[in-house]
Amino acid sequence: MGTPQQGEVLWTPPPDARSRTEIGRFMDYVRDERGHDFATYEELWQWSVTDLEGFWGAIWDFFQVRAHTPPECVLRSATMPGAEWFPGATLNYAEHMVGLDEDIDRVALVSHSQTRGRREITFGELRDMIARVRAGLVRLGVQKGDRVVAYMPNIPETLAAMLATTSLGAVWASCAPEFGARSVVSRFSQIEPKVLLTISGYMYGDKRVDRRPEVAAVREQLCTLEHVIELPYGEDSLPDTLSWESLVAEPGPLEFEPVPFSHPLYVLFSSGTTGLPKAIVHCHGGILIEHLKNLILSWDMGPEDRLFWFSTTAWMIWNALMSGLLARSSVVMIDGNPLYPDLREQWRIVEQEKATIMGMAPAYAMSCRKAGLEPGREFDLSRLKQIEVAGSPMPVEGFAWVYESVTRDAMLNVGSGGTDVCSGYVAGMPLQPVYAGEMTHCLLGVDVAAYDENGEPVVGRLGEMVVRKPMPSMPVGFWNDPGGERYRGTYFDMYPGVWRQGDWIQFTERGSCVITGRSDATLNRGGVRLGTGELYAVVEDLDDVADALVVHLEDSEGGAGELVLFVQLREGVALDDELRGAIGRALKTALSPRHVPDTIEAVPSIPRTLTGKKLELPVKKILQGAERDDVVRLDSLSDPRSINAFVAYASTRTPA
Repeated sequence: MGTPQQGEVLWTPPPDARSRTEIGRFMDYVRDERGHDFATYEELWQWSVTDLEGFWGAIWDFFQVRAHTPPECVLRSATMPGAEWFPGATLNYAEHMVGLDEDIDRVALVSHSQTRGRREITFGELRDMIARVRAGLVRLGVQKGDRVVAYMPNIPETLAAMLATTSLGAVWASCAPEFGARSVVSRFSQIEPKVLLTISGYMYGDKRVDRRPEVAAVREQLCTLEHVIELPYGEDSLPDTLSWESLVAEPGPLEFEPVPFSHPLYVLFSSGTTGLPKAIVHCHGGILIEHLKNLILSWDMGPEDRLFWFSTTAWMIWNALMSGLLARSSVVMIDGNPLYPDLREQWRIVEQEKATIMGMAPAYAMSCRKAGLEPGREFDLSRLKQIEVAGSPMPVEGFAWVYESVTRDAMLNVGSGGTDVCSGYVAGMPLQPVYAGEMTHCLLGVDVAAYDENGEPVVGRLGEMVVRKPMPSMPVGFWNDPGGERYRGTYFDMYPGVWRQGDWIQFTERGSCVITGRSDATLNRGGVRLGTGELYAVVEDLDDVADALVVHLEDSEGGAGELVLFVQLREGVALDDELRGAIGRALKTALSPRHVPDTIEAVPSIPRTLTGKKLELPVKKILQGAERDDVVRLDSLSDPRSINAFVAYASTRTPA
């Protein structure tokens, strides 16, 4: 195939897509029950963002949301922030996650763990586990509104505890066990939890990781904790804890507390790179209806599907993946090192579990490409019908690799969303083509646009990514932000009444788009804005480069400023003038002369948050003279030592 041009069509829906997909079934429902006969996805989307009440009301009815009391209307107020969705309705997210009675013998979860091997959990077994955890929490005094938190891996018990908690109307939050104690405390302390579930350690590949010191530090600093429950997971144990066995010892009723649509379901946390992580409160109704729409209509999920995507319990993808149970699909969980024993492991799992839907980060796809992997030839991937990609921009080369080396038949669904809405904004749909290097369209009910500096929508050039109409899964607020100042300042500071996501996006005339990176890290050279994502795609594709980070230091007098590129090189490679020249030529040829750095420096590693985001803005501030501790929380980094080389480099530039 070679490298396609951006916008080139790589996949088209089969002729029978309308009759075979969930989105086609929804369009038939809208035609038959609502009187709207839409011929194309574009027509359906236009209706979904112009008639919010009609669209979201149809979603509610199509998916047969089980309300204990019905809503008074769909949308009482469309003002942002503060939109009121389905006022008067009471429901419970967890009630929709346990399948139907006919599903009790079907597999709900398949768990791969490097600590204890593979397990299968049926819907019936999951129901029993949830009911037992729920009964145990009740015995511990957990009530509606209390907070239950987990320092737990991606395993069935974690999901059961989350659903048991939320079935009571209590509020859930989780951190992955690789987080250090400071990171955990900076998150959990904000919501004052009553109960902590934890493990003492885990296997990461062939290495045992002991978390007993971290658990002890977390317990010491969370003064509101009344109970700590330990799940046995490996060799070690924790002192002075309740056992998981005692928690689940007694059966109990599988009941679901009816709560208002906007009642808190769980709290997700921002990366907390430069300050206290934002405690983002998501609600029962918003997550339920958004995930029903997104997973079933965009990902085309149903009872015969099996979903696999590596995630830890700290990433919003975990919450979205678990909602695969809303479609009565099976969800494949994995805990441990996803690259152990090698890059092929995730493809082995896809083959073994006969996954129909696989998800990955662009970095994983590009690593497989760089290593020359051809999973479609090495493994039986015949059941794959969609590959989901999210987390950062996906370059054209990644699209090409999927269709050259993985599949010619499956839909590549590249999207972008965020922890902020625990869902997607733009992605693909099974009725639309896949365009090289582009995300196909805005998702249903999501009115995304690119705004220029004057707040006007633009097409064909980069702009601030905004959402112009409310979404049900927009957060109900931040925890402990009583006046809402921090919430409004985060999303509505630039365009009053319009949600600003903080990404830099460009739309095409056909409605597809490209996201080039965070808008606060966008490069502006002589008045021309450049996205960091396209630069990384070129540099990180070079054989000698493992990772990269770029910052632009503006000229106060309006000049081009200085573009500084930091590269993490492959083992045994040294940065010399020849390699600097090769990097510059690659960027000039693939992009433009404006993309060629003024300075290229080698560093041992690129600093990333615990969820994998590069620290572009903090590094920029350090190079501009800021103190490290004023712009970076070390506990938010996957490797706190990675920032040291940038501090040292800044000291050679900044006058004493």
